[in-house]
Amino acid sequence: MDGVSLALLVFTVIIWASAFAGIRVGLTVFGPIELGALRFLIAGVPAAIYLAITRPPLPRLGELWRFAWGGVVFIGLYTALLNTGEQTVPAGAASFIINVSPIITALFAVATLGERFPPRAWAGTALSFAGVAVIAYGQGGGLIFNRDALFILGAAVCTASGMIVQKPLFPRHHPLMVSAWNMVLGALVLSPALPSAFAALPRASGEVIGALFFLGIFSSLVGYATWTVALSRLPASRASNFLYSLPPAAALVGYFWLGEVPSWLTVIGGAMSLAGVVLVNWRRRRPKDELIETAG
Repeated sequence: MDGVSLALLVFTVIIWASAFAGIRVGLTVFGPIELGALRFLIAGVPAAIYLAITRPPLPRLGELWRFAWGGVVFIGLYTALLNTGEQTVPAGAASFIINVSPIITALFAVATLGERFPPRAWAGTALSFAGVAVIAYGQGGGLIFNRDALFILGAAVCTASGMIVQKPLFPRHHPLMVSAWNMVLGALVLSPALPSAFAALPRASGEVIGALFFLGIFSSLVGYATWTVALSRLPASRASNFLYSLPPAAALVGYFWLGEVPSWLTVIGGAMSLAGVVLVNWRRRRPKDELIETAG
């Protein structure tokens, strides 16, 4: 992994980890879909301006469904399912279920994209997933599931499928353009909730408004852009494995932003998750590897 890809992934993890605290602040005033609609409206407007200025090449007919999938499933449906499920699913169970996504992505990538995911990578994935389980067990609510847990599982499938479906677009389309279309289409999908979201705005405090713009600009517009660029440079299975860094990073952000002191289980689970990510991506670089990557 080159330094640029690593920097993009680390930045994305930090930004997306901060989103969990921002969402908790925003949900004190807005409903789950209302919050998503405002978040991606804020992200969608500058994304539309970017597309209007750069005028990138239009998608081919056979690519239209991949762009539609990014906006409808990867953004719109994911946001609706995750925010709705988190209303009743305990925090620990939700973080455990959503982190099934890297496993699903790896399976899809091997089956449909022909990517290699050797036994060592599966061992690292298992270690990271076990670390998430330890973190989840130590959070409020433990690992008690209810019927709405299916919403969280559906959100994980949306994330995994979105990465796999849009990966073939990058040889012809710039990843920033793909991300911008995701923002615009996602905002349109969630727009029916805007009237009720605007009605709730007068009740929002300065902290809520600040969290809303943080979610829209940084966690969505910038975060999805850096993630898409990283995904264009790496195999989907390896890039998605970095998502296991989100729970420990979110715990760290929660400590500084919300004053939530992590338990020892969170610290131990976080170390396991990060160790698994390192195991998947760490390898001694050989001249043969460089020749293979250059040829690819």
